[in-house]
Amino acid sequence: VQLQASGGGLAAAGGSLRLSCAASGRVLSLNAMGWHRQAPGKQRELVAAIGSQGSTNYAASVKGRFTISRDTGKNTVYLQMNSLKPEDTAVYTCYASVGSRPDYYYGQGTQVTVSS
Repeated sequence: VQLQASGGGLAAAGGSLRLSCAASGRVLSLNAMGWHRQAPGKQRELVAAIGSQGSTNYAASVKGRFTISRDTGKNTVYLQMNSLKPEDTAVYTCYASVGSRPDYYYGQGTQVTVSS
């Protein structure tokens, strides 16, 4: 599975950004998809995930501000980020779990910078 992420960039505090991540390859075996982030000097954290049936899970720090969604026809997952805060600044990386084992695949990271 190959994951191609897009979006991100620079936003002011209170602003919005949207990330996209398109999967190709073994897409028939896609399970959950989601996003991690890692800020400088901090551990990687799970931001949001969405299962193959649409169930979602969010980090407490983004709940109510971020929305994860999935277009199964396009094998794409989206992360709508609203009410951004400077502490949301990080490299965001999409992932997908595939198959029954499952195997995990990661896209290239995309930088999100929120200015105060």
